[in-house]
Amino acid sequence: MIQALVGQGLLALVLSSPGLLPAAHAASATPLGAAKLADLRGERASPDVRHIADWAVDSGDPGGLPFVIVDKKDSRVFVFDAAGQLRGASPALVGAAHGDDSVPGIGQRAIASIQPQERTTPAGRFSAVMGFGPKGEDILWVDYDSAVALHRVVTHNPQERRLQRLASKVAAERRITYGCINVPVSFYDDVVRPTFSGTRGIVYILPESRPAQELFGSYDVRHQVSHASGMTQVSAH
Repeated sequence: MIQALVGQGLLALVLSSPGLLPAAHAASATPLGAAKLADLRGERASPDVRHIADWAVDSGDPGGLPFVIVDKKDSRVFVFDAAGQLRGASPALVGAAHGDDSVPGIGQRAIASIQPQERTTPAGRFSAVMGFGPKGEDILWVDYDSAVALHRVVTHNPQERRLQRLASKVAAERRITYGCINVPVSFYDDVVRPTFSGTRGIVYILPESRPAQELFGSYDVRHQVSHASGMTQVSAH
């Protein structure tokens, strides 16, 4: 969690828009033969990640911008370029508390006042942009009002064992932050920063308390193509 007031020099203000998209947008099924799929390049991903990635590419929801999918259940991050090609994927540290909403006004509170049950990473669709953190470090602001950002792993408290948690294969062990998304330094420097340098982007944080389709108003690209054509090779992508 990054405190909302991080000192002078804060340059980024991000507009977030979690919640349902218009019903007309959700119902816009793609005609057979025109469907577009995200390219995960063989990377392991949950069905929800594949669903949202394909829908984002097929629908054009990111508006020609790069996008990120944060899978809180699996504690992983996927970064795509504007064409839907996977730039990289990595384990990530996310909010210690389960839940999909931020406590109102949490971005204006001192971090020491945030209770364990309030340390959630909010779900939704966010417009993200590079900015600066409390020590002048570059970060990707995800939800400015709730002080949520995607940034290099924070290691100033050895008792939290964040580096060891990132290396763990158990997703539950990667639930430790106050709400921000922490990734390995090399992943941030080699994937996140170059992808979002000089441009905005979209961050989709998947919910854990309700279906992704309900939150984003998305449709199943692979099912529609397979059902309409009787082919199965699309679903095996």
